[in-house]
Amino acid sequence: MSNHLVRGRQVFVDEIEALKGVTDRLDDNFVQAVESMSAALDSGHKIIVVGVGKSGNIGQKIVATLNSTGAPTVLLDSQNALHGDLGIVCDGDACIAMSFSGETSELLTLLPFLKRFNMQIIAMTGNVSSSLANHADIVLDTGVEREACPLNLAPTSSSTAMLVMGDALAMALLEARHFTKEDFAKRHPGGSLGRALLTKVCDIMRKDIACLPATATVSECLLAMSRAKAGACILVKEDGTLAGIFTHGDFARAYQADELVGGKPVAPLMTPTPVFVKEGELAAAAVRTLRNRRIDDLVVLDGDGKPVGLIDTQDLARLKLI
Repeated sequence: MSNHLVRGRQVFVDEIEALKGVTDRLDDNFVQAVESMSAALDSGHKIIVVGVGKSGNIGQKIVATLNSTGAPTVLLDSQNALHGDLGIVCDGDACIAMSFSGETSELLTLLPFLKRFNMQIIAMTGNVSSSLANHADIVLDTGVEREACPLNLAPTSSSTAMLVMGDALAMALLEARHFTKEDFAKRHPGGSLGRALLTKVCDIMRKDIACLPATATVSECLLAMSRAKAGACILVKEDGTLAGIFTHGDFARAYQADELVGGKPVAPLMTPTPVFVKEGELAAAAVRTLRNRRIDDLVVLDGDGKPVGLIDTQDLARLKLI
């Protein structure tokens, strides 16, 4: 086996073992940290994350995760904080201060100024006896016995432990604040999840549709489909409610049986109980229906059961819903 593969696998093993150790040491401090963050957000304040070096890099990811899950969070650069950036800190905020050693000089220099604010400081450190831990209100232990680095120098297991601790805080906070998929989608409108959860059927349906009385002939339906550039014609009853649907596929099958089918009534050839969705439903529901029923056209009805649109599977790819 290649030495590279052996080393790669060993890194996975070492970091997994390190995470198990951190997991075993999770205690009530974690609960207090989540409650402190939640209290800050509930009072209209925010979360401050501060770290230096690799801890600062991990902090950036933690900030991104918290923001994406509805917890307003900012990253405070410890150097710039002493030259004006402390202006982003307010009484009532919650602060996560990150340092594996707990003795990072830049962070310790900043700490007294942070403590002047009326906020709780949550230390995320690998040394629970450090200066950072001693001056924090809550301490989260991310200590590891050794790094995955064969020299035991490069931050590997330690930075992974901090990253996972940040994810754990974000997920516990998400659950505590009853954050939903819809809330997540609001913060990701450009992604596929946002499109699926925020877009409604009425936003994607074709409004220029082929729609005729159920008394129409096959030829009339084909002409209407051609004008609407659609693959189906919707048939309605006298009161305007849905009677059925006639597709190009239905015509092809009927034509094979009778070449003179064009002049005949469409009613016996249409599907009398077509699948449909309501215009106010989420587009995601229409996507599921099309996939599960394996159909190409989906009728859209309004609240009175009258056809107002059509969804074609070809539109879904264009709209990036599939």
